[in-house]
Amino acid sequence: MSVAILTDTNSGITPEEAQKRGIFSIPTPFYINDKLYYESVDLDHEKFYELQAADAEIHTSMPLVGDVLDEWNKLLKDYDEVVYIPLSSGLSSSCETAQMLSEDDDYDGKVFVVNNRRISVTMRLSVVEAKALADQGKSGAEIKEYLEKTAGDSSIYITLNTLKYLKKGGRITPAAAAIGSLLHIKPILTIQGDKLDKFAMARTMKQAKQMMLDAIKKDTEERFKDPDGSGCVMSIAHTNNREEAEKFREELLAIYPDRQVIIDELSMVIACHVGPGTLAVTTSKSFLKEI
Repeated sequence: MSVAILTDTNSGITPEEAQKRGIFSIPTPFYINDKLYYESVDLDHEKFYELQAADAEIHTSMPLVGDVLDEWNKLLKDYDEVVYIPLSSGLSSSCETAQMLSEDDDYDGKVFVVNNRRISVTMRLSVVEAKALADQGKSGAEIKEYLEKTAGDSSIYITLNTLKYLKKGGRITPAAAAIGSLLHIKPILTIQGDKLDKFAMARTMKQAKQMMLDAIKKDTEERFKDPDGSGCVMSIAHTNNREEAEKFREELLAIYPDRQVIIDELSMVIACHVGPGTLAVTTSKSFLKEI
C-alpha cells in the first residue's frame, strides 16, 4: 500500500523542501492590501516582513477548497491513500472543512484528515513523523491514529518584541497595548494544542528567555517524563530574528547538550499575530531522534 503525506505551508515546509522529503505541501493563501498571495510561491518571509513593516493590511486564509481537492485528486492517481495534515482546528477552519470533504464517496477510506492540533515547527515534526510511518508501511488510518493520539505531546513558548500586532488583531485593547509598551512588557505566549494563549509577562528579553527555558525544562521533565530530553525533538523559532535565535539555541544546548536543536522561522500565520522580532522555543515527544 502506498500512502502520500500532504500538508500546507503553515507547517513551515515549502513545496521545494517537501519535494526533497518525498511529501507534498499546499501553499497557504494570504490577502495583503486586497491582493492574493501564496506563501512560498510569490510571498517569501522577506517580502512578508517588508509588507508588514509598511503597515499593509494582511489577512490569513485557509487553503482554498479547490486547491485541496485538486491535490487530493492528483495524489490519488499515484497513491492508494492520502494523509492530509492541515493547520490546527483551534486556529483555522481548514481542518473541519477538509474533514467534511473527505467524507465524500470519492475520498472516504482514501483520504485521512488529521486533526493534529499543531502549527509551525511542531506541525513540521508531525509531518516528518507521518512520512517516516508511511515509509514503515503504516496505513493512512494508522498514521492518523498516531498523530491524533500524540497531538498534545508538544509545547511552544513565544516571546513578543512588540504589542503592536496583538492590538492590530484585536487580541488586546489599545489601552493595554499602550500601558504594556510604556512599561516595556514582553508578553510570553504559549501554544499547548489548539490555541495561542497567554503564559506570562517579562520586563526584558533576557528574563523572558529564562522563563521560556524553565517552562520547556519543566514540560520535558514533568509532562513528558524525559529528564534528559532524549525522547524529545527541540527547536528554536523566530520571526525575522535569526541572529538572536542563534544565541538562544546555544542557551538551550547548554541544558540539553546531546540534543539536535534546529532553528526555524515561525509560520507567517503566527507572524501575522505576533509581528517581527519574536523568539520561541519548542519541545515535542517523538520517536524520531532528529528531523
